[in-house]
Amino acid sequence: MLTLNVYNRQGDSVGTVEVDPDEFGGTINKQLLHDVVIMHLANQRAGTHSTLRRGEVAGSTKKLFRQKGTGNARVGPRRTNKRRGGGTAKGPKPRDYEYHMPKKAVRAATRMAILSKFQDNEAVIIDDLNLTEVKTKQIAGLLKALKLSGTTCLVGTKEYDKNVYLSSRNIPEVEVMPTSQFNAYTVLRQKRLLLTRAALDELRQGASAKKKAAAK
Repeated sequence: MLTLNVYNRQGDSVGTVEVDPDEFGGTINKQLLHDVVIMHLANQRAGTHSTLRRGEVAGSTKKLFRQKGTGNARVGPRRTNKRRGGGTAKGPKPRDYEYHMPKKAVRAATRMAILSKFQDNEAVIIDDLNLTEVKTKQIAGLLKALKLSGTTCLVGTKEYDKNVYLSSRNIPEVEVMPTSQFNAYTVLRQKRLLLTRAALDELRQGASAKKKAAAK
């Protein structure tokens, strides 16, 4: 069992919570995490790169001068990739980089990414994160009290919280999202993970439900 400290907004410990690693897969498969992260990065690529081939650049296709008898090196047309202004040889063309792995593998990788944060002591559990108004100063003070300022941090909430989101969006390297939108890439991209107790319970319930469904 993993024992995680629970803090309040002032950064004081108010208790602990135990997490069973089996709820999040038990073990970490680094190869699976790598494959899923590469998939997410590939799916974000626009694929709009394009170069001109020798058949698309301006210029005559006629050989510049005859092959022999001039004393010069043999050359082809102006469009050849050997000349300045010529076409690109085997250059990139627009393409779609998107591909998808099995859903079970992607979900398992998300659980492993969260488990890695727990095991590496990079996760912080906060008792409550309800804000009555939009105040960036409150979130900045909270991060400072929890010693999370100055580093990349992912703030996970049980559901979309407008006040928390608007209060955090001006803080560099801080991202806020509900746990339902977690994936392996978003969890691993940030150095630290800040979860509310409700968000942690939501993750545990979701992981248990998916594990039971997979067992059936």
